[in-house]
Amino acid sequence: MAVISEDETASQPTGTQTEANARRVALIVAIAFFMQLLDSTIISTSLPQMGQSFGVPAVAMSIGITVYMLTMAMFVPLSGWLADRFGARNIFLMAIALFTLASLACGLSQDLTQFVAARAVQGLGSALMTPVGRILVLRNASKSELLNATALITWPALFAPVVGPVLGGFITTYLSWHWNFFINIPLGLIGLALVARFIPGDREADPKPLDWPGFFLTSLGLACLLYGLERIAHPEDGAMPTVLLIAAGIVVGWVAVRHLRRTPHPLLDLSSFKVQTFAISTLAAGTIFRVAINATPFLLPLLFQVGFGLSPVDAGMMILAYFLGNLGMKTVTTPTLRRFGFRSVMVVNGIIASASIMACAAISPQTPQALVVALMLIAGLTRSMQFTALNTLAFADIAAVQRSSAATLSSMLQQVAMLFGVAVAAAILNLSQIARDRPALDLADFRIAFLAIGVIGLAASFRFLVLPRSAGAEVSGHRAGN
Repeated sequence: MAVISEDETASQPTGTQTEANARRVALIVAIAFFMQLLDSTIISTSLPQMGQSFGVPAVAMSIGITVYMLTMAMFVPLSGWLADRFGARNIFLMAIALFTLASLACGLSQDLTQFVAARAVQGLGSALMTPVGRILVLRNASKSELLNATALITWPALFAPVVGPVLGGFITTYLSWHWNFFINIPLGLIGLALVARFIPGDREADPKPLDWPGFFLTSLGLACLLYGLERIAHPEDGAMPTVLLIAAGIVVGWVAVRHLRRTPHPLLDLSSFKVQTFAISTLAAGTIFRVAINATPFLLPLLFQVGFGLSPVDAGMMILAYFLGNLGMKTVTTPTLRRFGFRSVMVVNGIIASASIMACAAISPQTPQALVVALMLIAGLTRSMQFTALNTLAFADIAAVQRSSAATLSSMLQQVAMLFGVAVAAAILNLSQIARDRPALDLADFRIAFLAIGVIGLAASFRFLVLPRSAGAEVSGHRAGN
């Protein structure tokens, strides 16, 4: 199916996108991504105060996080079809509008019921925002511009998880929990104005009919799997429901895959997995490495607060070095990939990133602060490089007709990897504490967790060796003889 522009009088676009336009679209999408990802990380620090405001226990507030996550899981599979049917820009505008209005409703909520309803709408907006934003970037960037564009939309995923909890704690302490949601409003309004002004409209010339069974199966399977993974971090809720949810997610997911492979108009085109660069980056080594790299932002604040005994503010300052490393790599990512190619960079950088994770097992409150800061910088630098490389290589060889499904599949798998990373880290901590028969977590438990997570990343890094040396060369500009 061809993509046609609503702003063009000709039936087919030229396909030529300027460098400035590709960068502008990516930057606008990055602003929306930052708003979404900041919101998902900032709320955790506000739960106790919100519970007091609503007159419920703090633990009851976790339903707001759960409803948000489940709504996202249910509607992410539909996002690609909606973008093709109604236009990616139109759906992106709707997603930002829903998210912004729901943020206002969250901040104005007077009780838990109102808050949960608002979070459900917010989850719907979030479900559409990420994959459709990627579709917009893919449609507006040529292959030569894809690396720079991907680097721009990757930084929110690196930035928000690090600064979100710190910013949320500051706002909750010195203002009120309501402002954790109100800060989304100016970001949302700016995003709406920029999208309407600068991003051209487009839609599929021949959109396919909606695959209702595929939508039901993929949504149900993803929701069960993600909810089950989220529960692993809370063993006090019981193991059996968690096991049943994960098992149900796997079984329903298997049925969904069988359906998608057989139906003439599948909701998600699985042919993208026949493209080696996409399969390695999203399903195989890429997902395994993301498990390790997503566990780190979960473990570091706990290490500094529980293991080192630092205050939340002091722990946040230590993690700031991690964020600075994420940003610092952005200026050298493109020339590094152009010089050495995706394969070499992802193997070597992955090994260094995994080693930096394992090195966290060696630090203690007595370690010189300069060494800890240096380690955080290295971990942040390598994390940034690997994320950008994975996210770019995934779409390096994807055909135009596969973009919508590929972007949706990538978003789904990244959600699984993110929650699985946190779940694995939490499970290792809990098992270590139980095996050592300790009443609470201590530094030894974190050492075991960092070593195990580092080994996972190391195993994934060597898996990238299956890629040819020329993988993604059209995007990076790398020449194998260099």
